[in-house]
Amino acid sequence: MELEFTAVAVEWRGPAPFVFLPVPPDESELIRESAAELTYGWGVIPVEATVGGTTFTTSLFPRDGAYLLPVKVAVQRAEGVAVGDEVPVRMRLGR
Repeated sequence: MELEFTAVAVEWRGPAPFVFLPVPPDESELIRESAAELTYGWGVIPVEATVGGTTFTTSLFPRDGAYLLPVKVAVQRAEGVAVGDEVPVRMRLGR
């Protein structure tokens, strides 16, 4: 399954600050419908995402009925992504 959306980058503080792109509700619903087939445990879903010209692999995290796409520091630097930026994303679900 491939999805495209735009999201505003947010920070979620844990032991270290992380930048995430919240997956919009409609796309999150589509993901939830296939989650059982895609997850490898704890509800996380492997994805290949593209931000700008950078493609990377990561896993979506379930959060409050939706999903968060973590943006790796290397991607943040390469594409100039910062908290509050509106970021277009192309994403393919699964391994």
